[in-house]
Amino acid sequence: MEKNQQFTTVIEDMNEQGEGIGRVDGYTLFIKDAIIGDCIEGKVIKAKKTYGYGKLIRILEPSPFRVEPLCPSSAPCGGCQLQAMSYRRQLQFKEDKVRNHLARIGGFQTEEIPMKPIMGMGAEKGGPFRYRNKGQFPFGRGKDGRIIYGFYAGRTHSIVETEDCFLGASVNGQILESVRSFMEDYKISPYDEVRHEGLIRHVLIRTGYYTGQIMVCLVINGTELPGGQLLADRLMEIKGMASVSLNINREKTNVILGEKMVYLAGGAYITDKIGDLSYRISPQSFYQVNPVQTEKLYNKALEFAGLTGGETVWDLYCGIGTISLFLAREAKQVYGVEIVPAAIENAKENALLNEITNAEFFVGRAEEVLPDWHSVHPEEKVDVIVVDPPRKGCDETLLHTMLQMKPERIVYVSCDSATLARDLKYLCGAGYGLEQVQPVDMFPMTVSVEVVCLLSKLKSDKQIDAEVDIDEFDLTAGGE
Repeated sequence: MEKNQQFTTVIEDMNEQGEGIGRVDGYTLFIKDAIIGDCIEGKVIKAKKTYGYGKLIRILEPSPFRVEPLCPSSAPCGGCQLQAMSYRRQLQFKEDKVRNHLARIGGFQTEEIPMKPIMGMGAEKGGPFRYRNKGQFPFGRGKDGRIIYGFYAGRTHSIVETEDCFLGASVNGQILESVRSFMEDYKISPYDEVRHEGLIRHVLIRTGYYTGQIMVCLVINGTELPGGQLLADRLMEIKGMASVSLNINREKTNVILGEKMVYLAGGAYITDKIGDLSYRISPQSFYQVNPVQTEKLYNKALEFAGLTGGETVWDLYCGIGTISLFLAREAKQVYGVEIVPAAIENAKENALLNEITNAEFFVGRAEEVLPDWHSVHPEEKVDVIVVDPPRKGCDETLLHTMLQMKPERIVYVSCDSATLARDLKYLCGAGYGLEQVQPVDMFPMTVSVEVVCLLSKLKSDKQIDAEVDIDEFDLTAGGE
């Protein structure tokens, strides 16, 4: 097909970015804003040899799964990809995504994948909306010169003005309007990415889902905010406000947060709960954005760990110790590893806050800390390893060390089922069996899905001790 050519197709599936997949005479087209089951008319906007990208012109026959999005900005905004699809069908899409990755990338037989039905989000506190306890809102100028805020449009850094995100806390709009009003009153410019000029880059808002405490952090391209104390005083009048701070980021970068913090009012953190455990959260902390589903996920990870009170457990990529502390209540000893020093400080504080004494935390890269520890303590038995890596999955060295340590069980928590499948292929080819796969919908209305898996050590020493060709698998690729 050629650019600008019009076509008609039925959407058969959706890809990782939430684009509908249709075919015309065997030629594959990816069409934004089309969902599974739609019959649409479109126009080719980019054509390659075997596939292309299309623009939705009109829906000829809507999908039986199509619903009216709650948010008027859901189509241009890059935050929600599935709001036009019924929630029940979203869950089926995510189950299929995990199963397909495990089969196609992991090499598992589809009918033998031990997958449980996905854990969806019910009506808890308005779910599957209003679940996000964190929002990062870029500020800029609209075409008319006004100060605007919102979210980036998909695959761009163009801001889609959004007064209220229906995934976030309802108080966010009040906070953002207060910041915009302050900027207009004091003639403070928003950041311009191209020119690397202007002061306010982002406003980060965290809300304690259960405690109601609120934190606001303004990311600035400078060392101070003129009138900042006045703004802080205004924000502290909002019910629940517990912390107002500045984050200094003067680099020309897409990374949102810099390293230096300046606190203007309130404390340096807020507190929230997961289950009956309390956690202190700073602006730079990693903390799951959906506490309702996080509790389900962590309880499942705890179940998979099979703890009886006498086990030694390693929690890799532990963040502020959220999973570590869940495990420590049932284990003999837990060791947590995280590369971010501030997160480890939070983890230690959280252990004290919850009166947990059998959790020890290390700062460093998991792929360095674990091999170093194992080389010094090669005979020390480790019963369970829990790993919750970033989207890129586990490092090759880390996977190899995990196999050398021979824990009875590995609990793998993943936010990317493609790299999960790649890593499971490696582990299950070297002495471990895949026992259970549990998807959890942590991010309703988006294409993302969380998965927790249980791997158990096979009984055959021959299989466990077999030499592993670690170059056989591409452990750096994204999986697609």
